[in-house]
Amino acid sequence: MGDPGAGTGDGTGDGTPDPAAFTDEVYAARMDRTAYEAAALGLAGVLVTPGTDLVWLCGYRPTAAAERLTLLVLAATSQPRLLVPTLDRPNAETAPGASALRVSDWWEGQDPYAAAAGLLRPHGRYAVSDATWALHLLRLQKSLPLAAFQPLSAVLPMRRAVKDEHEVARLAAAAAAADAAYEEILGLRFGGRSERELAADLGRLLREHGHSRVDCTVVGSGPHGADPRHRPGDRVIGDGDMVVLDFGGLRDGYGSDTARTVHVGAPTDEERRVHETVRAAQRAAFGAVRPGVSCQEVDRAARAVIEEAGHAGHVAHRTGHGVGVTTHEPPYLVEGEEQPLEPGMCFSIEPGIRLPDRFGVRIEDVVTCTEDGGRRLNTTSHELVIVH
Repeated sequence: MGDPGAGTGDGTGDGTPDPAAFTDEVYAARMDRTAYEAAALGLAGVLVTPGTDLVWLCGYRPTAAAERLTLLVLAATSQPRLLVPTLDRPNAETAPGASALRVSDWWEGQDPYAAAAGLLRPHGRYAVSDATWALHLLRLQKSLPLAAFQPLSAVLPMRRAVKDEHEVARLAAAAAAADAAYEEILGLRFGGRSERELAADLGRLLREHGHSRVDCTVVGSGPHGADPRHRPGDRVIGDGDMVVLDFGGLRDGYGSDTARTVHVGAPTDEERRVHETVRAAQRAAFGAVRPGVSCQEVDRAARAVIEEAGHAGHVAHRTGHGVGVTTHEPPYLVEGEEQPLEPGMCFSIEPGIRLPDRFGVRIEDVVTCTEDGGRRLNTTSHELVIVH
């Protein structure tokens, strides 16, 4: 996805995972695994406030206002604890993962941070979910002055990276929906319309094909296609324009993210060559996917093709990023990332070439690592499609 600023957070909008999608056993296993992985790093536990991680771990989406403390405490030495406002306790006790939790509450007029401190070790070192409000963290620090807190993403960056078969199925369905949106957008008129109009069409089509949240609908025409962070504007698409389409969002709580490049009218020989180079780079990166290969090796495979074609200085960005309950998450396919791929990891492969002030090309699929290679979840053609 061209704009990593969209939909990357840990929020609780319409796109959070559907709690009814997974069993109690799945949630219990996620909480146990997270607690034991934290313990192996010497942490006393993991603290999770409302956001994507809370829903993913225990299936609970609170109804209380965000300023009222809701806190999931995971520790390898005890049963998971969920602290909620008293009025939210009935809701918490019916959450899909509640059978593996011990729910307690705090009432109006009580200090919720003192209640939370009673669940924690005074000298403990804890990982805290990234979406935790500063208000809550600062008050916890005041209640536990000898405790230490670290960002969850810094200590357990791969906590959601390996997907089970049900999660992969959700991602495949989201990819198929995005593919259907792409096939339909090809039947619309491009020439004479603004980027903003085409972006609105993409968003509408994603929703028509089941997306509950649209994170990105990039339409980069002509020179705008060379800007990976371009936001669709009033530029009118004309004959001879290369047009980058980069779009996705969340369907049933799991992400889609795909990019294709089309052309209005007949392309030049140079435009065809650049597009074919990106297509070859995408194939090379996909061919490098297999268990044990580092993320940076996949990035290198794509860059080698682009550099050999004489575009070393025109690489658009990293080759890819993880996709799951958010549309951007670890692992990242970029130089310096030595994390080995594992079966079940799902990520984008999106090489691109940017020629500033002229045009750009991107081709992106979501891919899952299998036991013996990779599987594309997006299946639409990579060919340079001529539109009108």
